[in-house]
Amino acid sequence: MHLDLVWVIFRADSQTAEQQAFKCVTELESKGAKVLTAISKFSNKIYSTLFQSSNQLPDLVVVLGGDGTVLSAARHLAIHNVPILSFNVGGNLGFLTHDQKILNSRNLWERLIEDRFAIDKRMMLQASLDRLNQSNSLIKSSSSQNQKEVNQYWALNDFYLRADQDEVSPTCALQLEIDGEAVDQYKGDGLILSTPTGSTAYAMATGGPILHPGIEAIIVSAICPMSLSSRPVVVPAASQIVIQPLGDRTRKVKLWQDGASGTSLEPGDRCIIQRSQHHAHMVVLEESPSYYRTLTQKLRWAGSITNNPKTNY
Repeated sequence: MHLDLVWVIFRADSQTAEQQAFKCVTELESKGAKVLTAISKFSNKIYSTLFQSSNQLPDLVVVLGGDGTVLSAARHLAIHNVPILSFNVGGNLGFLTHDQKILNSRNLWERLIEDRFAIDKRMMLQASLDRLNQSNSLIKSSSSQNQKEVNQYWALNDFYLRADQDEVSPTCALQLEIDGEAVDQYKGDGLILSTPTGSTAYAMATGGPILHPGIEAIIVSAICPMSLSSRPVVVPAASQIVIQPLGDRTRKVKLWQDGASGTSLEPGDRCIIQRSQHHAHMVVLEESPSYYRTLTQKLRWAGSITNNPKTNY
């Protein structure tokens, strides 16, 4: 891998991440790389700023933070096929990140330069909006008369739709259509559309299955449904899923992408979700990575096995 241009993105509220970021800058510059740094926040537009500053794609993006920081990077970089190398610095579970001790290893950058790594391509989802009486690619934003938004959104973990109202107990009604066939109408707190990567996130909290990232499929899972018959469903990755809010025009629904705010929909609008043409390119440095070991460690399964790997049963 050439390291001519590298971006280093670090978590906003972590002093440790900031310190490690400047350490990375020093080491990368000593290898002849040009390095740009930025602080990751939900509300800022760091990636458009970085693109404007460098006027070219980076060879590598180093992400220092937790899974949320990585998800944000994937949403902006997957369409450009830019590899992401992430480390859990100041994060929580760190499903998508390397351990910080690898960041401090002596031969880290040499391993990249000498191509001693692998690329894990993770499936992503894409959502597009079909507004009532408006099917153009650019639509007027309800939040600003003079602003416009592109009706394309991406997620590495999941999309979910929930009521966009400040009520005592907000609920919504959503119609689900898969490959042109009306499948169900859900009433409750909302609906989650998850990738295998996101199967250990919000979807798992609703009782959804855990899918190995090597399996490309989409999990459809209701959030606190009013019907006991509503159960998570796994559909083929090639499926096209359409979700429509039901009810009167005041019953708006909000689309969220990886926990970040997306946009609002109202009855008559259609949200089309399908597998993205682009994958998130995650750099893997571990020689023998184990998804199952990650599950047992991060979710604290089978504690006796994790603590004593030599135990036989």
